[in-house]
Amino acid sequence: MTRPDVIFADEPTGALDSVSGQELLSFLRRCVDELGQTVVMVTHDPAAAAHADRVVLLADGQVAGELADPTVDSVLEALRGLGA
Repeated sequence: MTRPDVIFADEPTGALDSVSGQELLSFLRRCVDELGQTVVMVTHDPAAAAHADRVVLLADGQVAGELADPTVDSVLEALRGLGA
C-alpha cells in the first residue's frame, strides 16, 4: 500500500531525537492535511499529542476525556486531571 486511508502510529517519536521526532510529526500532519489520510497515534508525549485534531484520553482502559484542537498545555492539564 503506497497511500493507506488510515495510518496507525504507536509511540512514533519514542526512540527518535527531537529533530527527527518533529520531522515525523510534521510528515504525519501533512498526510492528514494534504492527502486526506487519517492518523491514529498512541503517545504519552503531550507535545506529540498537540499535533492532533483530537485527543482521546484513556485511564485504566476506559475513555477518560477528550480534547478538540489540543495544545501542549491543554494536554498536560487534562493529564493532571486524570490523577485527581
